[in-house]
Amino acid sequence: MPPTMPPPPPQPGPPPAGPPHQPEEITVEFIDSSYATASGETSGFFRTGQEADIMLSGIDFNDTGGPLLFNHPGGIASDGTHLLLADRNNNRVLIWNQLPEGNVPPNLVLGQKNFTTNNPGSGLDQLNWPVSVATDGQRVLVADTYNDRILIWNSFPTQNGEPADLVLGGTDEGPIDRRGAIRWPWAVWTDGEKVIVASTGAGQVLIWNKFPTRNNQPPDIILQLKGKFGTPRSIASDGEHLLIGDHNALGSAQGSFFWKSFPTSDDQMYDFFIAEPRDPREPHPPIHAAGEAQGVVLWGTFTPDGGLIALGIKLHIWDSFPEDEDDIPDLTLGRRAPNEPGYLFNGGDGSSVVFADGKLYISLSNGNKIVVFNSMPTDPDQAPDFAIGSPDIYTNTLETNFIISNPVPASDGEHLFVSSDFDHKLYVWKNLPDESGAKPDIVYELPASPWDNALYGQTLALAARQRVFIWRSLPLDGRLPDIVFNERIGEVVFEELRGVAIDGNYFYLADRAAGRIYVWEGIPDEDSNPKFILTTDEPWRLSSDGDYLAVTSTQQSSIKIYSLADLSSDSQPYVLGEPGYFNLPEGATVAEGHLFVADTVFNRVLIWDKVEDVLSGKDASIVLGADKLGARPDPAIGRDKLFWPAAISFDGSYLWVGEFKFSERILRFSPQP
Repeated sequence: MPPTMPPPPPQPGPPPAGPPHQPEEITVEFIDSSYATASGETSGFFRTGQEADIMLSGIDFNDTGGPLLFNHPGGIASDGTHLLLADRNNNRVLIWNQLPEGNVPPNLVLGQKNFTTNNPGSGLDQLNWPVSVATDGQRVLVADTYNDRILIWNSFPTQNGEPADLVLGGTDEGPIDRRGAIRWPWAVWTDGEKVIVASTGAGQVLIWNKFPTRNNQPPDIILQLKGKFGTPRSIASDGEHLLIGDHNALGSAQGSFFWKSFPTSDDQMYDFFIAEPRDPREPHPPIHAAGEAQGVVLWGTFTPDGGLIALGIKLHIWDSFPEDEDDIPDLTLGRRAPNEPGYLFNGGDGSSVVFADGKLYISLSNGNKIVVFNSMPTDPDQAPDFAIGSPDIYTNTLETNFIISNPVPASDGEHLFVSSDFDHKLYVWKNLPDESGAKPDIVYELPASPWDNALYGQTLALAARQRVFIWRSLPLDGRLPDIVFNERIGEVVFEELRGVAIDGNYFYLADRAAGRIYVWEGIPDEDSNPKFILTTDEPWRLSSDGDYLAVTSTQQSSIKIYSLADLSSDSQPYVLGEPGYFNLPEGATVAEGHLFVADTVFNRVLIWDKVEDVLSGKDASIVLGADKLGARPDPAIGRDKLFWPAAISFDGSYLWVGEFKFSERILRFSPQP
């Protein structure tokens, strides 16, 4: 089981190695799309544990799209002959029996019986969100992340779906941070003798000095550097040196810990820490924008002659292991911004690097491909020679297949709109799709990151940190917004807009950093001041049906409900969510008299038939993503499963659920007669 409060919670916007840029102005693309249209003729209501009927932002249920369509590939490994890739969101490991020299399909798959399916499982022949893979040429190890275990094949697999021989972890015994526990492992490494595991959820690095030969063999060395480690996620070693990349190092920063000699005792302190290597072309360390996580996780490997190669936002190469935090790379490739020279390494969490037979293979999680240099690169502006999993080194098949990161759906029963802060986009289906994999008709690329949207009548609004976009007529023909607010409305200065809602009386904006919800009568103009200001801790997404305003308080794991009948600046909400009831809920929707809550990290949607039931203290009557009320299932993809549901829209006919961060599906649930 994953930890009850797995680190880190879903966070807004791209990680440092995420999407490269956002445009300076709105661009509009029309898509040649054709799909079956839903009638909207539904009856009844929802039932606990029911299946979703279609899926957008993906190919289909239990369908990868084939052997060369990855979905956020993670770790990559080689013994000099084979190439192995953890195809993370497809719940599989792909194996090429010879190092590929072009965009050729793999020969074997682990975790699935064929190259088409991607359902997860917990058997020895199944995987659930594998992030990393390692091999010494004889044995194969996989970090089966959401099964909390390391799977080991004692001989190199030769058949699709071949079961593992040994398991490390996979139990729920003891507290989350129990010493030696394997929780949410993001990385595994071996040289055939030693084995290293990043037990990310437990905040530990585990080391076996001799290769494990029995199930759940305990590690020989445990590095549990409390106050230093947060969520260690990457491993690079040559057996003599060690690099551990951490997404929440030293409290909250990203960066990497370096050991100049291999640890030989428990909790052996690192020698130095690098938040982000300095590009030798630049005179100063990188300056991060306000609100952006400081530093980057390095995903690295060693060369046969002792060099270190590590991918962050850029690709860094040291000819020998760094001596200290000021030891800049001998060569840095790539770019950070669109106006800089060099190739864009669109990496992200779980990306990986391996040097094999003179070639450099790099898995790009957010770029959704492997890029390959035919020899060690020598020029900072050098681009890879070819790609695997993409027709070229520039195409992102997530984009061409309209797989949307952090999708926030909004439907009025006739049209579907989906905004994405990560993609900086608004996707428009002019009709309600009635088939999985339906492509949108229009895509807007925005100069901001919309975190929330609101749809009321002919009005659509997006809240994007310090900007607000409003269409007074629905954008079904590529029209640009009628109103754009930059940084303020009247005397209200935006700090971090996270929520927006509209009803027949009011227009609402939630500013998380300010701890306020601003309420205007009708759509404001640039000089309008709010009629009411509600003060509340860290408000996120908003929803209003004209009778009630639902406010998602993710960090407090609660939903706050305001009655609108007598709203004032002194109004106090009903608070739903006693401690432990929700786990970082990302969204709540009031619609048609019902309340829907996306209980994100408990992987479920809770439904109250009437908002008044909530106010009278009644529990939810229906749960989706689980087979019974009270269940807190593991994250998983599947028709009746949910993987970090975060945003909800109910249009009276269908319920649309967007999954966040570590899954990107949009699911449609239909009421049952």
